[in-house]
Amino acid sequence: MDEGSNITKESSLSCARCGKLAHLQCPKCVELKLPRGDAAFCSQECFKATWSSHKSVHLRIESQPLKADASDDQTSAALKRGWLYCLKKGQARTSKLPHFDWTGCVWNDLYVQLSMLVFYRWHMCFCILPFKMDWKISANRDIEDFLLCISSHEVPHRWQGGLVAWMCCGYPSPLNYHFFPKSCCTSINEVICHGIPDARRLEDGDIVNVDVSVYYNGVHGDLNETYIVGKTDEASQELIQCTYECLEKAISIVKPGVRFREIGEVINRHALMSGFSVVKSYCGHGIGELFHCAPNILHYGKNKAVGVMKAGQIFTIEPMINAGVWRDRMWPDGWTAVTADGKRSAQFEHTLLVTESGVEVLTARLSSSPNMFPLL
Repeated sequence: MDEGSNITKESSLSCARCGKLAHLQCPKCVELKLPRGDAAFCSQECFKATWSSHKSVHLRIESQPLKADASDDQTSAALKRGWLYCLKKGQARTSKLPHFDWTGCVWNDLYVQLSMLVFYRWHMCFCILPFKMDWKISANRDIEDFLLCISSHEVPHRWQGGLVAWMCCGYPSPLNYHFFPKSCCTSINEVICHGIPDARRLEDGDIVNVDVSVYYNGVHGDLNETYIVGKTDEASQELIQCTYECLEKAISIVKPGVRFREIGEVINRHALMSGFSVVKSYCGHGIGELFHCAPNILHYGKNKAVGVMKAGQIFTIEPMINAGVWRDRMWPDGWTAVTADGKRSAQFEHTLLVTESGVEVLTARLSSSPNMFPLL
């Protein structure tokens, strides 16, 4: 039966619809601990007749922000509702899908995701890795106190979830963004982008892209870099170096008056000359008070991106370069994008500010940052 089938008996209240002696009570109202007088009904018929308006009471209560003095029960209930909502809206991620045409080898090592119900602003002991955080502050008032540049040396046999340790620098933009379940993206080997950190251990020879986005002082910032775990093959080293060069060459043309479509031409030309391909399904984006906004920055050649760069604009360039074909596939989790042929992919990203005279790289590496290519 419908919502009214499980309601409990209550003999001392009047029906919220007709005023008669009530014998039933809405179970959802009982769960939310709402006043009993507004949730009592004399019969199933009265309950059904008022359901379209009565259910709005539940939605209003559930959407209210949690107060600072909320009890432990209220806090626990709010977390449970929010997590269940994300689970309903999201999609299952599992390797037990024989009908799905997996590519590459990362899926063979899928582990249960480490559920993250509460965002901690301090280090958890298993997340500590050799780590350095550098800051570059822009004078522009809209992006003042802006972003961090991570320089990290991954080591084998660590969890993906331990690649980034969130310090008290802001809120992770990806967390619950369209139900994304983690605070950053870790994309390994054939994963192009939006990889979800899990308990898979990094292996010697892996390449891993760490994509970090932070919301701080009212604005978002975004960057990512691809790292080598231990020692990898020469082909992967060349892929990573080419991808980094693609980003550098694209940044070098940024200035007022340049068409956005020219970014893709520069990247595409260098990637093709190096024997690689450019992903077309994902692009760079405007950023600031909004996480993703105009303009769209397309990385491939002969694109139709509209617009001309103007001083004051802030956007990302983040080319994704594949060792094989440019086409991608989506995993059943609805987020993880992988190469269609299972070959490796690399990516680098910076957040840029167009100035009157050229460009300022807001997420630029500092002179104190470790060498990007210590093995090349």
